[in-house]
Amino acid sequence: MDLNQQIQVLIDNAPQDGTTPKVIQAIAPVLKSLAGQLQHSQYYILQSANQSWVITTLSHRTQPALEKTVIYAYPTLNDAAAGPFATKDPQVVAGAVPVTHILFQMVAMQPIDSVVFFETP
Repeated sequence: MDLNQQIQVLIDNAPQDGTTPKVIQAIAPVLKSLAGQLQHSQYYILQSANQSWVITTLSHRTQPALEKTVIYAYPTLNDAAAGPFATKDPQVVAGAVPVTHILFQMVAMQPIDSVVFFETP
């Protein structure tokens, strides 16, 4: 699915509240610009059984009070399953997510500081 198709899916699946589809259309050029800088059109995100994304909290090595919450986005299913942050929990699976959808979710997800995109399998 190309970036324009991904944006259209976002618009089509947005709450039809009169605002959200317009917001997506307004930020679509930014989403496409950012997505265009990445190497893949979709990434694999670790998800719980209810499809909540797995969040990892990182602590600074010398200042443990400094923390950052991240989501890891892997280029392939195998990378997601074998990566250093993969879990052995059978309730956690890797799901393919279009890149523009990941970027759009960053607008709405409050506790997330960033997404780490792994580009090389």
